[in-house]
Amino acid sequence: MTDTVFAGHRPLVAILRGLKPDEAEPVLDVLIEAGIGLIEVPLNSPDPLVSIAAMAEPAGDRAVVGAGTVLTVDDVTAVAAAGGRIIVSPNANPAVIAATKAAGLASFPGVFTATEAHVAIDAGADALKFFPADLLGPGGIKAIATILPPRVPLLAVGGVGASNMGDYLAAGVVGFGIGTNLFKPGMITAEVGRRAVEIVAAYDAVVGS
Repeated sequence: MTDTVFAGHRPLVAILRGLKPDEAEPVLDVLIEAGIGLIEVPLNSPDPLVSIAAMAEPAGDRAVVGAGTVLTVDDVTAVAAAGGRIIVSPNANPAVIAATKAAGLASFPGVFTATEAHVAIDAGADALKFFPADLLGPGGIKAIATILPPRVPLLAVGGVGASNMGDYLAAGVVGFGIGTNLFKPGMITAEVGRRAVEIVAAYDAVVGS
């Protein structure tokens, strides 16, 4: 199930908040080279739909590009039109999840409580994004995970980096959304690539241990 949900890529989502369209393809290339194939451009970035469109075609089958901070059904429609294939939200809105699945896209809504998690699952979510993970902590996520169906992959987002992945994986999480530990507005492409390599190496080391 995990391989299907994440299209065969590592369950590591690059969150490129603040990405500009002229940075899109170079950043895409270094992420793919490092081994990150799930790309999220939050809709509160500059011209996010332009960036998504700029990455979607060259990504081909090498990566899956989508949007974050998706709050409305209209947002889902716009992302799909730009070539996006993943819809990530900070909340669990059944209407957004339903629209995402109707459009044939992957739905990764944000949750923080057991109630929100079950609402998202009942609406058709493909994976759950625990956010902000650093407030819940591995212990909080582990407690909620015990009452969720194991078929639904869990991601931790917020405060996650190379140093603490093992704690979250031990709690039942299968992957991560990586934001400022990977990309910040204005960061040079080479630095994004360096950080991506470090994150992938840390993930692979923990998963393979």
